[in-house]
Amino acid sequence: MSEPARPMTIFIDADACPVKDEVYKVAARYRLKVFVVANSFINTPRDPMIERVLVQSGPDAADDWIVEHAHAAAIVITTDIPLADRSLKAGASVIAPNGKAFTQSSIGMALATRNLMQDLRETGTVTGGPKPFGPRDRSTFLSALDLAVVQLKRKGFG
Repeated sequence: MSEPARPMTIFIDADACPVKDEVYKVAARYRLKVFVVANSFINTPRDPMIERVLVQSGPDAADDWIVEHAHAAAIVITTDIPLADRSLKAGASVIAPNGKAFTQSSIGMALATRNLMQDLRETGTVTGGPKPFGPRDRSTFLSALDLAVVQLKRKGFG
């Protein structure tokens, strides 16, 4: 007997996520459950489909919670590349707030680039961070999230 299909779910790695409101809007349109995961208080709308998850303090506590609950019908929203990798391994779809989808074929290069940039920052070779988040990123994210939901629906998740 096969395991019953899990409902489609969205997990937000909420600390410093600039697209929470966009996630709430898309989730409301498709009637999807959203988990807003953080290790400090994050204000969330009063909606039974949006659940705030407050985890213990610690460098990977929110990541660990998300990965423990991620599944094939889940979409994880994060800028954290190691979390994206772990979420993909758990079967989830993963999107960065700028709309970039992480995939099995792209995650290796993303991890390598992240590690290189971290090394360059530690040696002082690179001192700047990522470019500022803008309206185009927000629009690209909305399109990517909508596409991820549609693709999961086509796979039979609801």
